Amino acid sequence: MDTLQTIFAMQKELASMMDLSRYPSSREGRISSLATAIIHEAVELQRLTSWKWWKRPTPFNEEMAREELIDIWHFTVQASIELGLTPEDIMREYQKKNQINRQRQKDGY
Repeated sequence: MDTLQTIFAMQKELASMMDLSRYPSSREGRISSLATAIIHEAVELQRLTSWKWWKRPTPFNEEMAREELIDIWHFTVQASIELGLTPEDIMREYQKKNQINRQRQKDGY
């Protein structure tokens, strides 16, 4: 089993342990909730940076940043599972989008 397959298996096991009584019943609702969680985790990650030019900078806490990034991964993997994506699907979609982004760079995007 490769690394991404292991992550998916771990996420499925974690989800099976959770109390999902408040988890939306519709797939659209679950995707919306997961997207909201991803956004909030991204904001938590961003808050660890000194992006406010008007404030005195604070030291960057890489350990906390890694933790927030992994929180994003948890929700992203769960959203992938909700959308029926497999690790192989993700690789295929990533490769397709990577080629588009490469072409955009060549074209001066």
